[in-house]
Amino acid sequence: MADLTLTTKNAAGKDAGNVKLDAAVFGLEPNVAVMHQVVTAQLAARRSGTQSTKTRSEVRGGGRKPYAQKGTGNARQGSIRAPHFTGGGIALGPKPRSYSQKTPKKMVKLATRSALSDRASDGKVVVVDSWGFDAPKTKPAKQALDALGVSGNVMVVIEHDDTNARLSFRNLVNVQVVDAGELNAYDILCCDWVVFTTAALPEADGPSAGQRVETAAAVVEADERNDAAGDADADGVSDAVDPSPHGAGSHAPIDGDAMPEGYPIKGNADSMLYHLPDTSFYNRTVAEVWFDTEESAKAAGFSRPASQLKKEAEEQGEDA
Repeated sequence: MADLTLTTKNAAGKDAGNVKLDAAVFGLEPNVAVMHQVVTAQLAARRSGTQSTKTRSEVRGGGRKPYAQKGTGNARQGSIRAPHFTGGGIALGPKPRSYSQKTPKKMVKLATRSALSDRASDGKVVVVDSWGFDAPKTKPAKQALDALGVSGNVMVVIEHDDTNARLSFRNLVNVQVVDAGELNAYDILCCDWVVFTTAALPEADGPSAGQRVETAAAVVEADERNDAAGDADADGVSDAVDPSPHGAGSHAPIDGDAMPEGYPIKGNADSMLYHLPDTSFYNRTVAEVWFDTEESAKAAGFSRPASQLKKEAEEQGEDA
């Protein structure tokens, strides 16, 4: 799919260059079935679902049997609030419920792109370089739309922080102002024209080749930041690969939680506690770091559990 080239306009309606529309967003064959399902779900989610009728157990009155079971010639009745009596309860009536439907995110995204592609194929998409409103005023907003030659129901898609444009367009009849992140199939299909600013143009999730290089560099930079953040001994090596993540006398965990030779003390990095062999928590702790001596653990900022220290102090007092 080749990108679509569109002439951008300024607020005065003059040509202001060209812009490429992402074909993955504006050049699809509209999927009518998906748009129908997504729009149906969107409209269903708008329903409040607060309608409610009373059953026979909720209607006031009818506590006693209206007449004797036998001998009256009438059909036997137990309550005048049964559904077949006037003023009785409603059988199988509506109760409060949610009408929302679960719609996969991919379907929502495809429906939005199909709606945008439909408008683009009809030539109903306009791109403005920027609105450039110095203050919120409705008159210049109306003049700008007239200069662009759009009429009928118009959707104006703006950036979230473009407050002047939002306040300028919101008082115009038949104009809907939408944040770039709030585009949806229903609103697009309800409008005859969709007007974007260049900064608010949607793009597909997949980056271009040039962007892919930048993204890879960003990932490497993020990894380096994460490594630095997970570097307990500040030696420039990530704790994930550092054999001594907490300085001298420490050892990184090994597969199977086995004890490295010469490192019998278990350490827990979340609680910053260390546990000696034959203590109560030793066998219940998964070692995140091992230490050779208590001095190494204390030097790394770890400490013994307070409950164990208290218990040992009490035992020493009894022995004395």
